Amino acid sequence: MSTPQLTKVAAPARPAPRRRRLSMWWVLIAVAVTLPVAAYLADAPDLTSAGLAGATLRFSVPILLAGLGGLWAERSGTLNLGLDGMMIIGSWTGAFVGLYYGPWAALLGGVVGGVLTGLLHAVVTLAWGVDQAIAGIVINMASIGVVRFLSSITFAEKDGGSISQSPALDTVPTVSLPGASWVLDPLGEAGVPFASAWARILTGLVTDVSVATIIGLLLVPVTWWALTHSRFGLHVRACGENPTAADSLGVSPYRVRYWSQAISGGLAGLGGAYLVVAASSVYREGQVAGRGFLGLATVLFGNWTPSGVLGGSLLFGFTDALSTRQAASVSALLLIGGAALALRALWLLRAGRRSEAWGNLAVGVAVLVWFVWGPPVPRELVIVAPYLTTLVVLVVARQALRPPAAVGVPYRRSDE
Repeated sequence: MSTPQLTKVAAPARPAPRRRRLSMWWVLIAVAVTLPVAAYLADAPDLTSAGLAGATLRFSVPILLAGLGGLWAERSGTLNLGLDGMMIIGSWTGAFVGLYYGPWAALLGGVVGGVLTGLLHAVVTLAWGVDQAIAGIVINMASIGVVRFLSSITFAEKDGGSISQSPALDTVPTVSLPGASWVLDPLGEAGVPFASAWARILTGLVTDVSVATIIGLLLVPVTWWALTHSRFGLHVRACGENPTAADSLGVSPYRVRYWSQAISGGLAGLGGAYLVVAASSVYREGQVAGRGFLGLATVLFGNWTPSGVLGGSLLFGFTDALSTRQAASVSALLLIGGAALALRALWLLRAGRRSEAWGNLAVGVAVLVWFVWGPPVPRELVIVAPYLTTLVVLVVARQALRPPAAVGVPYRRSDE
């Protein structure tokens, strides 16, 4: 009688361990918690002032609106590098309409200008087949000349206006949380460690806030709901991941991308109008100052999610606002940045990514040495702080990025 032969059964393959990801929201929370400590060690009380907190909101919202615009475009599969130009057009149309009909009409005028520019981008890329990156760059360059020409035949002929500036405009009203000053002001002046610092920060966040700022912040949950729970949002995400499959199910990628580009341009245009009637009271040439590109960076920073875009805009808005404040406050960023890099090095070591960990630790120690023994931060570095922050954040976040699969890839039915 032969004995049955035992066959070896291969053990099931163990799933690869998931790579640990450091949420950018945890980074923002860590930065916010350490602000009072950094302000004390760097002798920079302005870092926790109500003025800086309020300025952070004002500087963040235009970047946020541009970022949400970029999010709509890229989730549908379209690379929109023309956000800066759409903001420029929106700022001019907002100023022109606001000059005659008031600040609320100015916001609507900015949206209309941005929608028209977004549709132009859609026609050029979708109907005419022009490369998406080139089309965006052309729109950015052309918008500068277009608004200058329009200003020469409109604003330049009015009192207080010129070829590069509009007359003074009415601004969107501001509101305050009832009772906030009564509660927070005494605590902010009491000198209680940490508590007083946070009271001053909260004062800046809840008092004298433009209604346009509140509208911009509310667009974050609206965008989240639209992209994740609405039928159109499902179509947008499907076209961004696999337009061929979406087309086979009766969803037209062309129609979805036209609508997404219009929404993208409208949000960017609203951000431009915000700069005119909420962040200031006049249109000036060069007012956008590259915020469309910062908005595009928040899309990558936020990993193509509305909450991530909000987090990125707050971080970039904070550094942008800081560039207008005292240089000592920027020096405190060295302490925050160096400590953050050192902590990230420990997190990377725990995740088993040793080479990255040692690199982060080396840079973090170098930054801390500069803070303790180095010279004061040059004024030039203060001005470019938002852009340096953008570069550093994108380098740090590159491992966790997961863009839509079809973003920037042109779709043609004839290619099937």
